[in-house]
Amino acid sequence: YCDQDFEAEFVDVLNQQCYRYLQQRKEKTIPVAAKSGPLVAQTMAYATSKDVWKFITELGISKVQLSEDDIRTILDTLLYDGKVERILNVTGEYLYQAMESYLPPPGIVRMPCGICPVMRNCSEIGAVNPTKCTYLSEWLS
Repeated sequence: YCDQDFEAEFVDVLNQQCYRYLQQRKEKTIPVAAKSGPLVAQTMAYATSKDVWKFITELGISKVQLSEDDIRTILDTLLYDGKVERILNVTGEYLYQAMESYLPPPGIVRMPCGICPVMRNCSEIGAVNPTKCTYLSEWLS
């Protein structure tokens, strides 16, 4: 948010950059798969939210200090979009990997409300509301 306005463009950029990082990480494992096998390559393709946070921080695309929780929220939207998969490792930490979608996403996911990162804050009378929602307006037009 910037002065109570949701920064949709900034969130889109964060989504794209997080996904790009995960894609690049996966692409780097292709030569490893040829040498060590697909399981080793798949394991190496996973990244923690801290790995992604470090990448985003080093890019310097944010004027505000982003937390690892902020990045985890972005990664969750990518998960709901079907662009990444998430697993839990033995230490209880989530790992993320870019994936190709083979099936179209279900209807609720294609509707902006189904993947909105601020859905909890949305109400008819609040600053975030369906009447002023740019996601919903773009989707309907």
